[in-house]
Amino acid sequence: MWFDRKNPNVLFADRRSETITVTDRSHGNASGTRTIHIAPDTLMDFRAMPFPDETFKLVAFDPPHLVQAGPKSWLAAKYGKLSDNWREDLNKGFAECFRVLEPHGVLVFKWNETQVKLREVLALTPHQPLFGNTSGKKAGTHWLVFMKGTTP
Repeated sequence: MWFDRKNPNVLFADRRSETITVTDRSHGNASGTRTIHIAPDTLMDFRAMPFPDETFKLVAFDPPHLVQAGPKSWLAAKYGKLSDNWREDLNKGFAECFRVLEPHGVLVFKWNETQVKLREVLALTPHQPLFGNTSGKKAGTHWLVFMKGTTP
């Protein structure tokens, strides 16, 4: 998603920092494996961000979107997997994103609705997106843009 993760204006955060090798035979991958490097700038949980209120002008929220994935799934290894309490987790994640945004700050939200429909996720936040797009019925990825008001 990031064009330049080394940009000094970007802070990449994840709850994991690890290198994983998983089975992947897609796209003619001759080795049958794929190595994934997860190397965030900051280790954190999106449900409890370690930043003061109103820290950022822009937040990109790209939470895990899988609720079902096998123990050797490379998608789950790369992107993570939602917990059994995913509704509560995403509700807290949205609340944290808006908490750390300055007034009139922008939240860019990415969601793939392969397993959970976007409408179910949007029901977890009182905020309404300003606009967004989808990448088509087959891909199911949505990009939505929210703006924080002047009151929390």
